[in-house]
Amino acid sequence: MEDKIVTQGLNAYFGDVHAIKGVDIGIPKNAITAIIGPSGCGKSTLIRCMNRMHEVVRGARVEGKVMLDGKDIYAPGTDAVMVRTKVGMVFQKPNPFPTMSIYDNAVAGLRLTGVKDWKVLDSTVEKSLKLAALWDEVKHNLDASGVSISGGQQQRLCIARALAVEPEVLLLDEPCSALDPIATAKIEDLLFDLKDRYTIVIVTHNMQQAARVADHTAFMYMGELIEFGVTKRIFENPEKELTEKYITGRFG
Repeated sequence: MEDKIVTQGLNAYFGDVHAIKGVDIGIPKNAITAIIGPSGCGKSTLIRCMNRMHEVVRGARVEGKVMLDGKDIYAPGTDAVMVRTKVGMVFQKPNPFPTMSIYDNAVAGLRLTGVKDWKVLDSTVEKSLKLAALWDEVKHNLDASGVSISGGQQQRLCIARALAVEPEVLLLDEPCSALDPIATAKIEDLLFDLKDRYTIVIVTHNMQQAARVADHTAFMYMGELIEFGVTKRIFENPEKELTEKYITGRFG
């Protein structure tokens, strides 16, 4: 299977804190990869390095390479904004812009790139909301505030906002941790539908979720990548004792 993103000797720091330690990983194209591990192990930092969000934190820095389709996104002269257009991110808590309508939330990223044509905006709203499995629920209420809908709908609106700029990769940082089981199931169903079009990476503290949705799973501990492979093997026959201890609940 072809890799969409490859990290080589990736190290990430917050000041003197060494958060990611020499991680080498290949993220398969058009598949769902889950990143699991205990709190503070570097899961979120790892994916934030994959679209150059890590560097927006004061005192943060990255060493090593992150290759997107064979090109290093940290190479001199590379436009970080363009990287984030290709590699979208959805955060832990739904964060629609509260002063914007559902419509304006969906195309916020597109407008930032300078798109003003109403026909393009209208078609993008419908397309992205359909991709996020939200269109039928909100199509008659697009002028309503983005925060007037349920938490699960808000998270799907954030996914629609990320998809509107036509990324190639979608990073999700514990996207269901603030949601109820019904909303979580809708997000998981959505990820299955999206993986034919996008490469998806999901950080999750929920191992059952990783087992349900992911084609491949990476286990991280204290900033290091301990084990990576096909999800079924990771959960049923891990190679590393540390992986087995975490999956069986003996720590974490």
